[in-house]
Amino acid sequence: MDIAGLIIEFGFETVALVGLGYFVFYVWQFVSTELEPKLEEMHMGLIRLIDQVRMLDQDMIRLQEKIKVVLEYKERQKVLELEKENENTI
Repeated sequence: MDIAGLIIEFGFETVALVGLGYFVFYVWQFVSTELEPKLEEMHMGLIRLIDQVRMLDQDMIRLQEKIKVVLEYKERQKVLELEKENENTI
């Protein structure tokens, strides 16, 4: 039987309802079997990426603090050298 025969025998509404029911079932199966596992993989990857970004942010903060300390030491060393030069000239 073709679609026209089914429409004649059962009516358009019934055939359309069965067709839509199959479509919904097909989409649900596709989402359940194909998309959900991939989404779960992507979710785990996103969590790992967020953790790595947080670790990098912490490393950046530590590095900035170290650079700040080194620059302070350089400035302090310059001041000490200038004081030493002033004492030698006096």
